[in-house]
Amino acid sequence: MTIQDIKARFGIIGFSSLLDHALNRARQVAPTDLTVLITGESGSGKEVFPQIIHQLSSRKHGPYIAVNCGAMPEGTIDSELFGHEKGAFTGAHEMRKGYFEVSNGGTIFLDEVAELPMFTQVRLLRVLESGEFLKVGSSKVQKTDVRVVAATNVNIPEAISRGRFREDLYYRLNTVPIHVPELRERTEDVHLLFRKFAGDFAEKYRMPALTLQPDALRLLMEYRWPGNVRQLKNVTEQLSIIEQKKEISAEVLLKYLPQESFANVPMLFNNNKGGDLNERELLYKVLFEMKKDISELKKIVFNIINNGEPIHLENSDIDAERFLNDVQGHPVLHTNDSSITLSKPTHIDVKPHEHVEESLSIADREKDLIIRALEKYRGKRKGAAKELGISERTLYRKINEYGIKD
Repeated sequence: MTIQDIKARFGIIGFSSLLDHALNRARQVAPTDLTVLITGESGSGKEVFPQIIHQLSSRKHGPYIAVNCGAMPEGTIDSELFGHEKGAFTGAHEMRKGYFEVSNGGTIFLDEVAELPMFTQVRLLRVLESGEFLKVGSSKVQKTDVRVVAATNVNIPEAISRGRFREDLYYRLNTVPIHVPELRERTEDVHLLFRKFAGDFAEKYRMPALTLQPDALRLLMEYRWPGNVRQLKNVTEQLSIIEQKKEISAEVLLKYLPQESFANVPMLFNNNKGGDLNERELLYKVLFEMKKDISELKKIVFNIINNGEPIHLENSDIDAERFLNDVQGHPVLHTNDSSITLSKPTHIDVKPHEHVEESLSIADREKDLIIRALEKYRGKRKGAAKELGISERTLYRKINEYGIKD
């Protein structure tokens, strides 16, 4: 079966060389029983490749089971995958077969495999190596003949370094790796996919199909599509239903494309090597950095007052004239350009190393930041929450906790 035959059979749209390479590798590995690990971002279409591998293999007449490992509760995941005996735990009123037993002779697709707990990873490794497993609550070893295809959007080598994924399991799963390209790497396919989705939704909702003006097409091709094919499909469906005018301009399309925005907060996440920061730790680090910046600013101002040197403020939101008047109680002589010249004071006793005692209470600083954010956005919690880098629900809880009237 050729690549074009595979595309036609499974409804795959695109002519990207990266996509063709991934499909060709799936076709080559399908007749074997080798374990396959499919990687790629969320929404890129990884779930199609296990079906291709299964249908082109000698196991195509056997069962095919797709399991989302991230959707199963941690307490019951072993029972779901390997089964359990009657009375193995509370609520186990009868014996139950697991997915590995049910899919004997066929293929099992483990989606989001990186979400498996560590103790389940040990059980999975044994199945991959010997085909043996134990039901929960049983001491009898059972065998299964199943082909495993796994997929993940997680950087597994990084997860291994953090101790969240077993290195030996990774090498066992990664016998044949297949990387599904992101949509931004398949720019030549974006318009084809849009036309396909537009035609499908036009037929589904019985309305004219969408068309794009040249500027809208250019925007469609240049957008990064962080949600990949899934996001493109959702945007096309929204446009089909909501827009009355079916010829879409760039201005209209832009309304449906989320703009990538970055909060005005120091880049702490990149320096975080120990794991995720919680909300309080992040806030404390931000305040600590702000205090250090203010101390540096004070030293600069004191040096300027002593030496009469100009201050160069570029792209600053600070009201420099008012700030300097407040700091030194001396009039500003010149503010027409980017520099501010101060006449050297004659009767000011400056103490550069004087330390002003400030409150170090995290709660006080947190409350003050929330109040300032609410004032900036005139009481609108959505904008304030975005500015603070927290959810609206968390902001609402903090407002009630501190008794802030917005």
